[in-house]
Amino acid sequence: MPLSQKPMRYGHTEGHTDVCFDDIGSCIVTCGSDGDVRIWESLDDNDPKSINVGEKAYSFALKNGRLITAVSNNTVQIHTFPEGAPDGILTRFTMNANHVVFSADGSKVAAGSSDFLVKIVEVTDSSQQKTFRGHDAPVLSVSFDPKNTFLASASCDGSVRVWKISEQSCETNWPLLQKCNDVVNAKTICRHAWQPKTGKLLAVPVEKVVKLYRRETWDHQLDLLDKSVTQPFNVVAWSPCGQYLAAGSVGGWIVIWNVETQECLERVKHDKSYTICGLAWHPKGGQVAYTDMEGNLGLLENVCDVDGKKSDHKASAPAVKDYDELFDEDDGEDFLNRDSVGDDWGSKAARNNEDDDDDPMMASGRPRNRGAIIEDDENSLDTGLLKANSALDKEEEEDDQESLAPLLPLSSTQRPFYDGPVPTPQQKPFQPGSTLVHLTHRFMVWNSIGIIRCYNDEQDNAIDVEFHDTAIHHAMHLPNSLNHTMAALSSDAILLACESTEELASKLHCIHFNSWDSNKEWTVDMLQNEEIEAVCLGQGWAACATSTLLLRLFTNGGVQKDIFSLPGPVVSMAGHGEQLLVAFHKGTGFDGDQCLGVQLLELGRKKRQLLHGDPLPLSRKSYLTWLGFSAEGTPCYADSEGVVRMLNRGLGNTWTPVCDTREHCKGKSDHYWIVGIHENPQQLRCIPCKGARFPATLPRPAVAVLPFKLPFCQTATDKGQMEEQFWRSVLFHRYLDYLSQNGYEHDESVKSQATQEQQNLLMKMFALSCTLEREFRCMELAELMTQNARSLAIKYASRSRRLNLAQRLSELAAERAAELAAAEENGIQEEEEEEEDFQNHLNAGYSSTPTESGQARIRNLQRQQSMESYEEEEQEKEEEEEEGTSEVTKPITKAAVVSSSQKRVNPFKVSSSQKDQLVQLANIIDNMTKQGKKNSMPNSRVAPNKKSPVIKPLVPKPKSKQAAAAAFFQPRKPNTEKKNIDERGGGTEVPPPEPPQTPTESSDNKRPKTGFQMWLDENRSCIGADNPHFEETEIIKEGMSRFRNLSAEERMVWTEKAKGKEAGDSSEGKKRKRLEVVNSDGQEGQGKKSKEDTSSVTKPSSIQESAIAKLSAFAFKQR
Repeated sequence: MPLSQKPMRYGHTEGHTDVCFDDIGSCIVTCGSDGDVRIWESLDDNDPKSINVGEKAYSFALKNGRLITAVSNNTVQIHTFPEGAPDGILTRFTMNANHVVFSADGSKVAAGSSDFLVKIVEVTDSSQQKTFRGHDAPVLSVSFDPKNTFLASASCDGSVRVWKISEQSCETNWPLLQKCNDVVNAKTICRHAWQPKTGKLLAVPVEKVVKLYRRETWDHQLDLLDKSVTQPFNVVAWSPCGQYLAAGSVGGWIVIWNVETQECLERVKHDKSYTICGLAWHPKGGQVAYTDMEGNLGLLENVCDVDGKKSDHKASAPAVKDYDELFDEDDGEDFLNRDSVGDDWGSKAARNNEDDDDDPMMASGRPRNRGAIIEDDENSLDTGLLKANSALDKEEEEDDQESLAPLLPLSSTQRPFYDGPVPTPQQKPFQPGSTLVHLTHRFMVWNSIGIIRCYNDEQDNAIDVEFHDTAIHHAMHLPNSLNHTMAALSSDAILLACESTEELASKLHCIHFNSWDSNKEWTVDMLQNEEIEAVCLGQGWAACATSTLLLRLFTNGGVQKDIFSLPGPVVSMAGHGEQLLVAFHKGTGFDGDQCLGVQLLELGRKKRQLLHGDPLPLSRKSYLTWLGFSAEGTPCYADSEGVVRMLNRGLGNTWTPVCDTREHCKGKSDHYWIVGIHENPQQLRCIPCKGARFPATLPRPAVAVLPFKLPFCQTATDKGQMEEQFWRSVLFHRYLDYLSQNGYEHDESVKSQATQEQQNLLMKMFALSCTLEREFRCMELAELMTQNARSLAIKYASRSRRLNLAQRLSELAAERAAELAAAEENGIQEEEEEEEDFQNHLNAGYSSTPTESGQARIRNLQRQQSMESYEEEEQEKEEEEEEGTSEVTKPITKAAVVSSSQKRVNPFKVSSSQKDQLVQLANIIDNMTKQGKKNSMPNSRVAPNKKSPVIKPLVPKPKSKQAAAAAFFQPRKPNTEKKNIDERGGGTEVPPPEPPQTPTESSDNKRPKTGFQMWLDENRSCIGADNPHFEETEIIKEGMSRFRNLSAEERMVWTEKAKGKEAGDSSEGKKRKRLEVVNSDGQEGQGKKSKEDTSSVTKPSSIQESAIAKLSAFAFKQR
């Protein structure tokens, strides 16, 4: 596999930082300017063990369980490892010790100081010391010969010396470095190193090359360099096999060479070009840890993986332990190396868990004799050849030990290992909003309800529960005698779970604090060999997933309910209301990818499964870090790459990325820990973690709010920005449709406000597309608009002199109006069918009397009649409204009707009829302006001089499919009564015009009021007060919806009232008709007077109604 560079993380404060592995490579150890030595189980260890050794640590060395540190009080100290207990002072200097190293056997320690001295001290007896004098400036670095014969040292005086330890004399002196007076002024710290095992070569970083000198002769052997490195090398380190040499430069480059071929195998650049000041190879090879002058720690994996396989060592625990914070069963257990300490899981899989003799590669790195493998017979083995070759293998191993010269890598044809995709270790179960289990102080859960903390130290083992809203419950302090490791929190209960022990089974413990009785707790023991792996809570239910692939459901009171099997091992669970979200392993992932599935169930009265084990999409080479619901009930999750995704119910239950938290992180090692998601307002609530993935419990972390952003292209432009805002608004308000479909309460004003926002964005995009002459794009945007916004688009297109676009928009509006009418009509029919089915169901279960069934049919007929009368009345209202408008509005309606009815014509052919049509279309906007001024309704709340943005409102419930289109576009018939008066009167004097009647008054004169009209007249002021911004048509729609919500008996009462009034009105109308017939001849003056009287009577009533509406609206605002 190719070399991979993991993101660096914060390790220490700014300054010189040193690094090394422990003896077996199970952890990384660092020291820094903050005086701490930290032990990292992996690069992603968010809680490393810290040992304070002094005010400032300059260097350290680790071997055989002893930790040697050079600190700022001019001493070299000893601590036990990994306990960190002080074990005395090894030696002292008059100034700071700059570098300390162990000998190969760990019996001696060498230290170089700023007082120009180099000392070698026996570890077991610190009185046995040897001092080497000869440098004329502070000593930069020291290194032991592997055979404990020589000691090399570099100094600020520019020299590199080799000392013979037994004689305490200087063997050779090379003036290689630039002179300076102090360590802080040195260009490099010149960390040289001897070749392991034999010590035949000494590598010294000098300027932009690494010089190699041969042992004993001290001749310059060769130079290693790389053209990409433009600044001096600072530190070098040999691989454990002695074949490869790594060097770090001041400019942030890390270069690795094959020493024998002098070939540059790897070249890696620091992300921020910081100076590399520490390098360390893993004891088994394959990994290189490094530090910089800013206190950061980094790791290179698959280093020099020339054989196409991973190195065999436990260093892959830190390497692949990108999942460490989730796979946290035991502190000492490595999830990748459960079976063996020395072998990587991938190598064991390749070897089929055989003995080391089956490894085609020997410890020396040479390939075994492959003649024993008969490739023609499906890799069958010839035992005779194997025995014959075993002796050859031993001889080759002895030769390798005698001559440790570097070996050439295998050619591609000699690679015996499987070179395909490598399986990814499965992610371990975790609780959303929790931190690592092995921490002494940790968060068990942090969600929108509250926080549960766990304290497990020498003083106390307890659980603290804190609620964000103290009205739900007061804070709680619970003992943790059972050592609970999992927790879930809702507004009704607390759910805890613990692992099994040798004596006790795994237990599920619930505290139902919302219960009204005195017994608020219950506990359930799992079956034998069944471990609880995940828990969650919902509205009235609790759930736990176990290691036997079972999901158990309980009530909040402790009643066992449903139980079903999961398709795979659970990863995480979350609950919200009646919804249960389960993530599980659907299969085995490869090359770092997880293969997860998800199930979404509704546990209400109608139990159903919405997601049937669908794949859960994750970022490449990432894993699941958070799973839950938004505050409004939409499933969401996040992965280790910081991408947050949300379920898009309007697109077939797909997952849409809504935020990338990595865009808001300042450094690569910084992360955001999610605690909650809100759709209204759009907020991602999370905790920033500097240099870690999880926050500490103390001090209390501060919650930050991140914005959502869909990953649309070209968001820097106006078009891309508006597209992202529109679709994000659509996505984040789809929960309203889900709530309404499932019978939940929701605020209608939120939906209307969101619709208004979306239509505004569509109109802006429409205007931008018109400006760019993208008429086809304009039509695509118009298809997303509502009827009112589409009308405004027609206006805008006409004003922009885009007549073809206006014509097509008119056709589209007519089609949408017809579809809307048909949909509403089908909805009424479905409601009637549902009522009939319900009545049939009742009749099938119970014997209804003829009176009861007859009354039900009568009620249905009466309701249908009232609805039909309401629809006819609405049509008459529109007719009267059209009669009151000027005839100037006729061209647009004619144009719309003609364009929708005629066939498609050649747009480039100019004819006389087309010219006339274009002339009519050119006057559309002017006609609309005049119409908007004249169509101001008396009961409307819009100001008289303010133009209405709606050309013509849709009919709420038309009787036929074409009714809505006709009401919106077709012209009305002229008033025939006026024509008859003109014909009869001839040249006689025309009487003064009567005041224009409102649609309500004209319909009242023509037809008696229905029950709905009487109810609307009585409740109109209340609707207007609740919704001050509503227009007349919107008030009627709202009134109709409220009237439908009334019970059948109440609607019958209003219908009976209307019928009683109809009878009285009909008798009075007959009397008035007879009087008009008698007095029609010769009494025009008297009729004129009566008309004035009636008009004077109606005017105060309308003024009074508007005054009452205004007062009620004012009172509503004051409340």
